[in-house]
Amino acid sequence: MSDVLSFMPALLAGLVLTVVLVVASAIIGTIVGLVLGVAATSPLRVARWISNIYTNVIRGIPPLIILFFMYFALPLVLPALTLSAITTGIIGLSIYAAAYIAEIFRGSILAIPQGQSEAADVLAMGYFTKMRHVILPQALKIAMPSAIGFLISLVKASSLASVIGVTELTSEGHIVSTINNEPLTVFLIVAALYFVISYPLALLGRHFERRLA
Repeated sequence: MSDVLSFMPALLAGLVLTVVLVVASAIIGTIVGLVLGVAATSPLRVARWISNIYTNVIRGIPPLIILFFMYFALPLVLPALTLSAITTGIIGLSIYAAAYIAEIFRGSILAIPQGQSEAADVLAMGYFTKMRHVILPQALKIAMPSAIGFLISLVKASSLASVIGVTELTSEGHIVSTINNEPLTVFLIVAALYFVISYPLALLGRHFERRLA
């Protein structure tokens, strides 16, 4: 056990990198997902078409394949797109997150009573004004519990970045367990560290669910 504790700085460094991966991809994924979610409910057919193709295609591809494609395959076709492992991990997870968050926002927007939109139309609000001041504030509240639930899934999905060389928490755990030959103890600690990230998010999600109820 003492040998494992001596490697805690390495595991904590992996934990920090995991948090960086999750936070960065969550922010980018939320921004892109919000745009795609609004586009999916837009009166413009082209916008709906682009959003639907993106979300259906990306949700049908495992995130591991997205990371493999971006890190190993894409640079062979376009060498200028050769990126570091951490950058590739953030972009790949952001692409993955955006598709699911887009669906969350799309469903939340559609959950707003039609009367809200009709009332905004009566007040002669334009589409973007209506979305900004009437629809989106309500949709964001509805989307929050599901978005936080997905964020917990994103924490676990971040472990896939280890396959392209990102030394996040799972990768550090594998390295430490190889060195000290105590995989059971090491991965129990790794699991506990993932729990430390995920459990507060679960509590936050329940808080928003209670407020909506």
